[in-house]
Amino acid sequence: MSGFGLYLAFLIPPLLIGFLVQGWLKKTVAAQMQVRVANGMTGAEVARMILDRNGLHGVPVQAAPGGPLSDHYDPRKRTVNLSQGVYDGNAVASAAIAAHEVGHAIQHEKAYAPFRLRSAMFPAVSFASSAWIMLLIGGALLGLFGLVKIAIVLYAVVVLFQLVTLPVEFDASRRAKQQLHGLGLVSSGESKGVSNVLTAAAMTYVAGALAALSQLAYYALAFLGNRN
Repeated sequence: MSGFGLYLAFLIPPLLIGFLVQGWLKKTVAAQMQVRVANGMTGAEVARMILDRNGLHGVPVQAAPGGPLSDHYDPRKRTVNLSQGVYDGNAVASAAIAAHEVGHAIQHEKAYAPFRLRSAMFPAVSFASSAWIMLLIGGALLGLFGLVKIAIVLYAVVVLFQLVTLPVEFDASRRAKQQLHGLGLVSSGESKGVSNVLTAAAMTYVAGALAALSQLAYYALAFLGNRN
């Protein structure tokens, strides 16, 4: 197989999977944004109640400036940031996404080990994610195999970060469901919609990790496998 053929073999399947999963997520969220929760609570109110019931009164809930699916928990500022549609929305998807982000705040408070590991890795990953491609291209063009090896090691750090992210995201979804049901924030009829949203969101991280692993395997084979 040619180098380009090898690249396509490693690149195309994960890209297709990622595309399908992203489409599934957007479709699922859009559908559940049309289903109003029986209690009428907005995502911001759901997040606030879960935080308060878990003793996290000092963690603010604020509207994020980004668009749909920009929701996140910021461990540096200890804030729950919700996209406008989730913050103001009173749909099943709003409740599910808000509860998921609060799940990260609970992980932080309880010093959940994978969450702590991911946070500790973040500075190194920030550097590695921006530096590895420049080193790879520079090393390949200049014939400096040492730079290529460093680039691949840096990219491996990025991939490891994505793998560590998986249990963090799955656990946050587990906590979200537990809190939503335990506090009576969703009815039994709304549970399936919550699960659909959280499962689709979690699968985007699985697809991302698969794509990163596939790309790492390609670089390892292409640049390290032919040294003999």
